[in-house]
Amino acid sequence: MRDQVKNAFNQLANSYEHHVDQTSLYNSQYERPAMLQQIPIDLTNRKGLDAGCAAGWYTEQLLARGADVVAIDVSPKMIEATKRRIGTKAEAFCLDLAGMLPFQKNNFDFIVSSLTLHYIEDWEPVFQEWNRVLKPGGSLLFSVHHPFTDIKLSQTQLYFEQEHLQDRWKKEEIEVDVEFYRRPLSMILNDTLKYFTLEQVIEPLPTATFKQQAPEAYEKLMKQPNFLILQATNKKAQN
Repeated sequence: MRDQVKNAFNQLANSYEHHVDQTSLYNSQYERPAMLQQIPIDLTNRKGLDAGCAAGWYTEQLLARGADVVAIDVSPKMIEATKRRIGTKAEAFCLDLAGMLPFQKNNFDFIVSSLTLHYIEDWEPVFQEWNRVLKPGGSLLFSVHHPFTDIKLSQTQLYFEQEHLQDRWKKEEIEVDVEFYRRPLSMILNDTLKYFTLEQVIEPLPTATFKQQAPEAYEKLMKQPNFLILQATNKKAQN
């Protein structure tokens, strides 16, 4: 599964680098505005981890707000794209979030992870590592597929079971099969609560620009949300 994800996003890296930021309303006018609203404008003297950086869009935004940023992704091609975007302004590494991270404990003030966790079967080791590398009281902001949308792709329709799914993405000149995991809302929340204190649960709304450019898709999102955003802080006590 992890190799399939890596291979899929290696194929998608060119699309993310050259098209997604400009043409994907689901990113530019739906998920990203809602995520950015939760990130402080001034991140000076704060160190952040962009966990699942793709082509580096969030890395660039965090740098613009003054943060010291480390970007990681499972796809080598995505890391190459990130490095082209940000140059030497931040470190970028090809790492699998499902494994151990090569960072010291209490290393980061915050972690941002955009539309990444649903590609990982078991969140327990991921959250253990994020909790370890975050400073006490460090913040976590992540987005995932909304479980009420993913259930439509389920062959079993057993909502309360975690399920391995596959979807076909059409991006510019290519079609790519992308595998991910659907999990119920209760699992998303409870897995997070083992290591973090929830601050906000956000179901983002598409922007007015989205409505103007794609009114039918806008109306669909107003009835059936695609993404879910969670903001949390870790539970570690000060030493």
